[in-house]
Amino acid sequence: MQLTLLKAKLHQARVTHSELEYEGSCAIDADLLTKAGIHEYEQIHIYNLNNGERFITYAIRAQAGSRIISINGAAAHKAEPGDRVIICAYTKLAQEEVASFKPTLVYLDADNNIKRTSDQIPIQAA
Repeated sequence: MQLTLLKAKLHQARVTHSELEYEGSCAIDADLLTKAGIHEYEQIHIYNLNNGERFITYAIRAQAGSRIISINGAAAHKAEPGDRVIICAYTKLAQEEVASFKPTLVYLDADNNIKRTSDQIPIQAA
């Protein structure tokens, strides 16, 4: 049996651009892609904290150090500059791999600078 698990997350990224007339996808600062372990052209899921939109696209590389998060093509209707988004990539693992697997979680500030990284989400308390 294979299970789908969270592989990587850019938490609370700030959308810097929304380009309707671009070929498509989501451009992400190359440094952020590398830190999260997300590959160019890899499928990503984007969750918009401002409007509740959830959509699937793929990652493309933006200039390193630019802190760009650009929602492009048709997806540009789902996010605008200033929106906070969570960008996730998932992986499929065999059941025996699950116990030792840890995701890469990258937490960003309002300017898309890395605040911290982690490999686990804290337990939610009541």
